[in-house]
Amino acid sequence: MPKPIQGPERVPMLSLEEARSAAEAAGLPEVFASLSVFRILLRDPELASAIAGQLQHLLRGKHFDGRLRELVILRIGWATGSVYEWTQHWRVARLMEIREDDLLGVRDWRNHADFGPAERAVLAATDETLEHGVIGEETWRACESALGSIEARLEMVVAIGNWQLFSSLLRSLNVPLEEGVEPWPPDGLAPQLQ
Repeated sequence: MPKPIQGPERVPMLSLEEARSAAEAAGLPEVFASLSVFRILLRDPELASAIAGQLQHLLRGKHFDGRLRELVILRIGWATGSVYEWTQHWRVARLMEIREDDLLGVRDWRNHADFGPAERAVLAATDETLEHGVIGEETWRACESALGSIEARLEMVVAIGNWQLFSSLLRSLNVPLEEGVEPWPPDGLAPQLQ
């Protein structure tokens, strides 16, 4: 896997005022305009709107547990070296009061003793998708058992794909963290990628 690029973003961000105006024109909530990733994506408001729609749906997900979703996102951020994804969703997960040691546990989830069958199933599904592009049969059966509903499994698959897309987008565009945000919380430790 290529190492993350360093330096300025590859597509310049809109100013905050320009991003707010573009978000309003695209019908997006103003909160999107303050995020670096959307300050870049809003250069194409139609694209930003499409991506935001899927993102909002998954974040409000009715079927796939929010805690499991955040573990999946952090695993993708860690496994792919996406500092923006890890850092943003660390904050989201902590606001949801997910235990810090469980969040850190995604770094080496196979050896994190506090994860049960549901966490292990969705994290295995995440790793298999990242490595092979598909969830294997044994892992799918574990997800069926752990998640129960078809809708939860559908949301899980789309969530894995969505945040894998975001990881690629964030790293390829070299999207910077928002001003004043410290990378790789809580300890500044970044993954060592080949």
